[in-house]
Amino acid sequence: MSKLKIAVILGSTRPGRNGKAVADWVMTRAKDRAGADYELVDLADHPLPHLDEAYPPSFGNYAGDHTKAWAATIDSYDGFVFVTPEYNHSTSGVLKNAIDYLYKEWNNKAAGFVSYGSLGGARAIEHLRAMLSELQVAHVRQQVSFSLFHDFENFSVFQPSQIHDASADTLFDQLESWAGALRQVRAGVAA
Repeated sequence: MSKLKIAVILGSTRPGRNGKAVADWVMTRAKDRAGADYELVDLADHPLPHLDEAYPPSFGNYAGDHTKAWAATIDSYDGFVFVTPEYNHSTSGVLKNAIDYLYKEWNNKAAGFVSYGSLGGARAIEHLRAMLSELQVAHVRQQVSFSLFHDFENFSVFQPSQIHDASADTLFDQLESWAGALRQVRAGVAA
């Protein structure tokens, strides 16, 4: 069986965003993983207008070329690491919008979370867990949360503590395990 494909979805498009450095850290930590290939999916490279499809995503009747391209991108992955800021006790609007565009492309896949914010982005992760459960995405227990006070110099230069390395390794282990199992589920559903 081929290696798993995991998307590291960078969920911020804000100018001067801290998320790019965090996503790069995730990619560096994941680059030598034997069980999966990790690829960066930057939402800045996938400009989606505010949800503009006439039918609910669960119908799978996508009209817009931007939606079809986004669906093809997400469909190609076995799992996801969502890198999210915390804005107003939740995730970013651009990430919520990107998730809401699709349905079946998310189904029976696995997700892990890496967040950052004043409280480490924990509230953003909690909202993502609820949203992804509705989309039939299995999310792993381990998460990595970076504090703007302790892991960023002057709230903008990313300098993560080494304590996060072990958490990331556990997240990857859990994610790859679930993504592999759910690949089998998707194969059974398609049969």
